[in-house]
Amino acid sequence: MILKRTIIAASLAIVLMVPNGCKVSYSFTGASIPPEAKTFSVQLFQNLASIVNPTLAGYITEELKSRFLSQTRLSPVVDFGDFAFSGQITQYDVTPMAVQGNEIAAQNRLTIAVRIKFVNAIDPKQSFEKTFSQYAVFGSNQNFVQVEQALVQEIVEKLIDDIFNAAASNW
Repeated sequence: MILKRTIIAASLAIVLMVPNGCKVSYSFTGASIPPEAKTFSVQLFQNLASIVNPTLAGYITEELKSRFLSQTRLSPVVDFGDFAFSGQITQYDVTPMAVQGNEIAAQNRLTIAVRIKFVNAIDPKQSFEKTFSQYAVFGSNQNFVQVEQALVQEIVEKLIDDIFNAAASNW
């Protein structure tokens, strides 16, 4: 009985001392952002693609802001944040694929590519400038105008995942 009380008391003492002695930080988003980073900024994307979707630049800009607001503790600023993003849409193309015997495409592919410049003011070695590209496939029997919005949402979600992971994760 005395041994049991001693073990319980020792365990309780250890548990009470650990939080004061060390700090462990977990993130369910996979983000690994240095504690010194407090802000982020996203400049409006430029649309330099040969085919211009008039709402795409604003949509990508807002989705990237939304991801950092919802999955990090960083606060948005207008000018230059600790994490600063700017970019251009460099590709917005529909191309045929899976051509059938009668030389008609069974499927088409919408591809969107964005060139991102990311500046990490806290750790400049983590900064980068690179192109991210994603696509979605749709049937050639579908009217592109009718499916375009859903395809764009699907592609932009993948692009934002890629950009977020490249900037906020160390893997």
